[in-house]
Amino acid sequence: MTDVLLTVGTRKGLFLGRRRDGHWSFGDPCFNAQAIYSIGIDKRRPVPRILVGGDSSHWGPSVFHSDDLGTTWTEPARPPVKFPQDTGASLERVWQLHPAPAHSPDVVYAGTEPAALFRSADGGESFELVRPLWDHPTRRRWEPGGGGEAVHTVVTDARDPDAVTVAVSTAGVFRSLDGGASWAPANQGVSAVFRPDPHPEFGQCVHKIAQDAGDLDRLYLQNHWGVFRSDDAGGKWTDIGSGLPSDFGFAVAAHPHRPDTAYVFPITADSDRVPAGRRCRVFRTTDAGASWEPLTQGLPEGDHYGTVLRDALCTDDGDPAGVYFGNRNGEVYASADDGDSWQLLAEHLPDVLCVRATVIG
Repeated sequence: MTDVLLTVGTRKGLFLGRRRDGHWSFGDPCFNAQAIYSIGIDKRRPVPRILVGGDSSHWGPSVFHSDDLGTTWTEPARPPVKFPQDTGASLERVWQLHPAPAHSPDVVYAGTEPAALFRSADGGESFELVRPLWDHPTRRRWEPGGGGEAVHTVVTDARDPDAVTVAVSTAGVFRSLDGGASWAPANQGVSAVFRPDPHPEFGQCVHKIAQDAGDLDRLYLQNHWGVFRSDDAGGKWTDIGSGLPSDFGFAVAAHPHRPDTAYVFPITADSDRVPAGRRCRVFRTTDAGASWEPLTQGLPEGDHYGTVLRDALCTDDGDPAGVYFGNRNGEVYASADDGDSWQLLAEHLPDVLCVRATVIG
């Protein structure tokens, strides 16, 4: 089996797992007592660079990086993500770290709270605010979600360096086709059931977006009620939640190689945030949402209460793909066969906030 690095961000530190010769091991946590809300793995380098958005209750938020697979870490001498003084804002948290595709070497995007997008041109060591999104004319009507007002998802296009899509809680989806110089809402068909107008131009509580492996214009979206698919890069969305035990949830991930294949973890309701039916189940579609199947082999069979957050479900770049998720019970599960079977890798960790994995051998 291939060698895999698994990074697990928790409420109290970063845990690194390695699979060698089919066997998993975990080391001591990095960033003791820091909440790790975002992880990015940049594979455009000979050795992948790991980027981490940490949040210290004493020192505040920052971005760290490692060029030796987590053995040592570097924090820039100056705050890497900082709001310009004229914005009157200060950084609360880095929710997303997204290395751009190969056409944009050293470009890394950071999504933050307050809801903003930052861009780095030096591999994540320093970032600049993307002002057109910050100054968007709809911003004054954006409202925070239950977890705050944040840019929590960034999607880029391997064909076009100027195409960038973001999800904002709770402003919805916005996309730029000119490198961030202008932004337009991209929420047609996505519901906002908690609003008087359930289909506004913006204001949806989008929880996560994933991009299809075969058709880069195909996106999967987990909403605050509703699972959707777009076949035109967000121009319009279609409901694909039929067949799921609940269409509420936080996470969605796409298979790294197989077209039309994606994964979700359904939650009972916004008012009852436990696994749907109190069952620990990942659901997979292999036909772009026309149907869904539960993946349960190796997962707990009894009542289960471990909620999976928006960035706590991921795939690696293997074939067959590794699929991973962590939950607020502090459990981490892994599949080495596209989700067909699972094993428990770790338990009794702090709340799992995010997971990222990559093949490294």
